[in-house]
Amino acid sequence: MYISQAFNSLHEWWRYFIGLILIVIAVIIGQVPFTAAVFVKAYKNGDNIFKLDEQKMMSILEPNLNLFLMLLSFAIGLIGLFIVAKYLHKQPLIQLTTSRKAVDWKRFWFIFILWGIISSSFVLIDYFTSPEDYVVNFQLVPFLILCVIAILFVPLQTSFEEYLFRGYLMQGIGVVLKNKWAPLLLTSVTFGMLHIANPEVDKLGYMILVYYVGTGLFLGIMTLMDEGMELALGFHAANNLFTALLVTADWTAFQTHSILKDMAEPTHAGFVDIFMPVFIVFPIILLILAKKYKWTHWKERLFGNVVEPQNENI
Repeated sequence: MYISQAFNSLHEWWRYFIGLILIVIAVIIGQVPFTAAVFVKAYKNGDNIFKLDEQKMMSILEPNLNLFLMLLSFAIGLIGLFIVAKYLHKQPLIQLTTSRKAVDWKRFWFIFILWGIISSSFVLIDYFTSPEDYVVNFQLVPFLILCVIAILFVPLQTSFEEYLFRGYLMQGIGVVLKNKWAPLLLTSVTFGMLHIANPEVDKLGYMILVYYVGTGLFLGIMTLMDEGMELALGFHAANNLFTALLVTADWTAFQTHSILKDMAEPTHAGFVDIFMPVFIVFPIILLILAKKYKWTHWKERLFGNVVEPQNENI
């Protein structure tokens, strides 16, 4: 139902093609303030902006300003996506979000709290078992400013990614190809590969892309099995928000005034970084959700055909 309800809106393939271009343009416009700030700062420092590596560009600005300007582009992209859905596809936001009559916020908050506790526990366990790898980075005023920025803008960043991949593209590919497995795989792989520019990939190697693709697949399965994005939205928001507040490192995408700073110098991604989340933790969470929300007909929901409703609104 989640994918097929896109048939009730204007759903020709060319609309998704044009819509995607417009969304990308919105993101590029949103990146202008960050790029301008980096240019100005580099000029003041006497640096050649064209010779700065990605890690240097991510750390040249004050962390809170850097985070705000980075997240701003996603907020602008989200606005652009909503405009595309409303005016190019004539699609109500609720139908882009869920197959339910209203957004189920209980689902959002359940997975948000669950993954917030689990992900925070992983960080704290690592801190207490390897305290030599961390320094306490806490500064009250910068941390409070970080909290305001993160709480307001991180959900916009994660919502943009979810509405783009698990919403707009999942539905668009589904109604064009008339099946569910193709949008699930294509959006998951694309979601993962778009993280290839992250500094974590340069530091840990391309194997970390297995984690990103696996996360995209996990979020896609949740969306299709639950017939809506509430769980994916909650999980993604919790993942990025708690990470931004708890721990940072010089080689991560988010440079923040977090409570802890990871000083270790990993040379590659290992079992804990990739395989444990993707092949152990995520499947366990899916089983918990399946039991709680009584998911059935896995084969049909993940690999079945997308059937056009008999009576279309448009």
